[in-house]
Amino acid sequence: MSKRLASPTPVALDDIDRALLAALAQDARQPVSELARVVGLSAPSTAERVRRLEAQGVIERFTVQIDPRALGFTLQAIVRVKPLPGQLHLVEEVIRRIPEFVECDKVTGDDCFICRLYLHSIEQLDEILSKVTERAETSTAIVKSTPVARRLPPLE
Repeated sequence: MSKRLASPTPVALDDIDRALLAALAQDARQPVSELARVVGLSAPSTAERVRRLEAQGVIERFTVQIDPRALGFTLQAIVRVKPLPGQLHLVEEVIRRIPEFVECDKVTGDDCFICRLYLHSIEQLDEILSKVTERAETSTAIVKSTPVARRLPPLE
């Protein structure tokens, strides 16, 4: 879970920047020569564009995306977490320490956290949530499908 600091100044993107970001989102391991072909620039110009987008903070990092099912995680759950009075920071720390929580957002509204869990089995859910429910109320939904996977925001 990354901590968000002050909002950076928005960066103006041109069509080439947008095309580069879309190509990198599809496959960040593409060689610069392939990216250059996609965006219609020379390899050195393309590499410089990528470095500039990194320096501007548009590209934070290059990472790997895994399929949790390949590692035996057959279920995903979304858990809404409402800490009991005075337990907010303790609940946040508990969530941080449980590796099955792969995402967690602090949100407004009745719940303080919306979390995503990967599970090997439904039996594992009670075991994991018991570590949280000592200090918080939870509401869980099992993910049936993901019609919209995590993607880039609009780049225009």
